[in-house]
Amino acid sequence: MSTWAEAAFLGLVQGLTEFLPVSSSAHLRIIGPLLPSGGDPGAAFTAITQIGTEAAVLLYFRRDIARIAAAWLASLAGGKRPSDPDARMGWLIIVGTLPIAVLGLLFKDAIEGSLRNLYITAAMLIAFGLLLGAADRFSRKQRSLSTLTWRDGLLFGLAQAMALIPGVSRSGGTITAGLLMGYTRDAAARYSFLLAIPAVLASGFYQLYRSWDIGSPVAPGPTALATVIAFGVGYAVIVVFLKLVSTRGYLPFVYYRLVLGTLVLALLLGGLLSPH
Repeated sequence: MSTWAEAAFLGLVQGLTEFLPVSSSAHLRIIGPLLPSGGDPGAAFTAITQIGTEAAVLLYFRRDIARIAAAWLASLAGGKRPSDPDARMGWLIIVGTLPIAVLGLLFKDAIEGSLRNLYITAAMLIAFGLLLGAADRFSRKQRSLSTLTWRDGLLFGLAQAMALIPGVSRSGGTITAGLLMGYTRDAAARYSFLLAIPAVLASGFYQLYRSWDIGSPVAPGPTALATVIAFGVGYAVIVVFLKLVSTRGYLPFVYYRLVLGTLVLALLLGGLLSPH
């Protein structure tokens, strides 16, 4: 059972890492056992605190989201064509959300159990770090979101679904996919944020509802505190991250992932961390 101070620290970590391509779920999974109370904070705690970071996305992109939602609703009512750019974006976000929704339900037990093995987490940190580095180095980075196709929307969604495995990173997976498809760094990052909204909020509220019945390793009060902290820190990270990647690229995050993954492997092999 995490203390209030530990929950606050985990909320800080969640807010700092959710939007960076370094995997927030991996960080919570790694840091939890190293805290005084020890133990994995659990998939429910991770999903619920992500409500806070997604609230930051809703606030930061509120004008874009309102415009897209209005156009999408108008397309349903016949007031706008589905080909209208904003209406089309709404439909593409829905299509891109389908893979994580389907796979999340099919592999729910593995996601909450065996896939949280730290050996898997470390391997994903390293493997997807190398993939992100290659994509950032060799991709064309020319396409804007106005060129987004239905096929690309589905591929973005499949990449997001990979983040069900701790260590992959939701933003890292979708950004890597976007770069490989030729999108600019800014376009890939922005679509990653928008695409995550339905999936993360649905997962978070589902876990919140479920935790009322089965409980969670972290009590409701500390979990709420962590969620609020994740919101505040997450908003600041969005502002800095979008400016950073447009000028500096993703190489610092690649190095970070490789170092963290290697460190976790060393701790596991040295018996200082348990894989489960």
